Amino acid sequence: MKTFDYTITDPLGIHARPAGMIAAKAKEFSAEITVAKGDKTADGRRLFALMGLSAKEGDILTVTCNGEDEAAAADALRTLLEANL
Repeated sequence: MKTFDYTITDPLGIHARPAGMIAAKAKEFSAEITVAKGDKTADGRRLFALMGLSAKEGDILTVTCNGEDEAAAADALRTLLEANL
């Protein structure tokens, strides 16, 4: 299992565009991917679940990847978040 934290720097937080990008990237991997903010958890492949986290600037996301390609998934998602959120 690979886990990392990411602090959102985008003033708009997770809205439709970045949620769609995260979901699309998560679908490229077979690993189970979850994104959590506080006590809320979302499946990384589900756009509306990600938007339901209501993550805003300054919030900390915990991304967990578990499965065969977990290391590659974690690296790809970290890169995506740093570049876009």
